[in-house]
Amino acid sequence: MRGRVLVDSNILVDVFEDDPHWADWSIDQLEKLSSDNNLIINPIIYCEVSIAFDRIEDFENAIEEADFRMENIPKEALFLAGKVFLDYRRKSKSTKRSALPDFFIGAHAAVAGIPLLTRDTKRYRTYFPKLSLICPTKN
Repeated sequence: MRGRVLVDSNILVDVFEDDPHWADWSIDQLEKLSSDNNLIINPIIYCEVSIAFDRIEDFENAIEEADFRMENIPKEALFLAGKVFLDYRRKSKSTKRSALPDFFIGAHAAVAGIPLLTRDTKRYRTYFPKLSLICPTKN
């Protein structure tokens, strides 16, 4: 049975926008992981990455070519995302809502019990300490 790995938005942006620093690392990770795992995205990741494309057809083709699978975020993960986001806002005394997508993504991986491929680890390590992260070693 194949495993599953949730792929964070930053990885896909690296690839689709050919980031000069991170594209090679991200492509290498996707290639390694895709041999034994289904690569998963969710609606939040879809939305964040879609801004790199002018047309939905082009984005859909890129996702299909790369064989990413869309999964909905379970209700339990949505609830958890709200709770950890509230904790984050209390600790940081922030009124910003820009971090919320990270909490949806982290909660999805945590509730599903699957690793998350990402470059941005700080919030995930802080608010989802049991979450398995696949990330650069210097992160």
